[in-house]
Amino acid sequence: MDVIDYAGWADKIEGESFKADDGVYKIVQHEPLGVCAGIASWNASFLYAAWKIAPALAAGNAFIFKASEKSPLGMLALGKFFAEAGFPPGVVQFVSGDWKTGTLLSSHPQISKISITGSLAAGLKVQEQAATSNLKDVTLELGGKSPAIVFNDANIEKALGGCSAGFLFNSGQVCAAASRVYVQEEVAPKFIEALKIEFEKANDALGADPTKAATVLGPVADEQQLNRVLDFIEKGKETATLITGGGRKGTTGCFVQPTIFLNPASDSPIYKDEIFGPVLVVKTFKSEEEVIKLANNTTYGLAACVYTTNLECALRMASKIDCGGVSINGPFVPNFQTPFGGFKQSGHGKEL
Repeated sequence: MDVIDYAGWADKIEGESFKADDGVYKIVQHEPLGVCAGIASWNASFLYAAWKIAPALAAGNAFIFKASEKSPLGMLALGKFFAEAGFPPGVVQFVSGDWKTGTLLSSHPQISKISITGSLAAGLKVQEQAATSNLKDVTLELGGKSPAIVFNDANIEKALGGCSAGFLFNSGQVCAAASRVYVQEEVAPKFIEALKIEFEKANDALGADPTKAATVLGPVADEQQLNRVLDFIEKGKETATLITGGGRKGTTGCFVQPTIFLNPASDSPIYKDEIFGPVLVVKTFKSEEEVIKLANNTTYGLAACVYTTNLECALRMASKIDCGGVSINGPFVPNFQTPFGGFKQSGHGKEL
């Protein structure tokens, strides 16, 4: 649908002209960059393809899209649909490969712009290569460690849904997932117990067959990602209270039990680093002022969620949290009507 939404912009990107009241006629003309490229992570390849390719085509550019080596097949199949739709050969190209393929794109002197959705490490490398090749324009949408803030007056059902099913979508492998939950003290005992129950239900719904109705959650991407997540969990047990989960599920497949840690140390990896798996950390707070400091105490700034029935409080929090987008009473979901992108080490530039 994102591609369809962008199609209408193709004839609406207009220039500007100004009165010659000083004897000079002034024209602003928008021109295509030429060849653009996009690099996407493996967790939502088709979505990223739509975000990156559609606006570039609408503005008159050609595009090269690199799919992750972990999820290439859907993107390579997408190429035939562009051909069937009548696009001239070469206007949209799909390639797949690891970081070496990405390096060829980010350092190519005839590519004018590149956009990457990926890890902080990958984004730093792309920015460096873009700068040292031809100073190509760069859009970075990188990692996140987004906060979800639950006030005493929150609708508990909405907050539970957002912090459980909303977070566990795609097994927590979402850059904007709210993996840090802050719960106000009065409601904290009730909320944490209910959240534990929801995570245990999710653990029972882990499965490998997506055609079965009972399968709600799937595995993490591969064995490498499995080992990474399990390593975070083992380190977390040293500095925080394990509420539920805490390991691999089964002996086959890359399944991780939905996991909750309570009150982790502020300098611990599970609290400050992006895990990209079904691992949630929870802390309690007393006041609005305290939770703003907690929420902003991160190197990331992609998204946030606020749960409260007080609209003034919600809008006040949205203005004070240092991130690219804030949702109220629900998990953060990008919308094509609003720009999407982060602050700080979550990147720069906007998509959508």
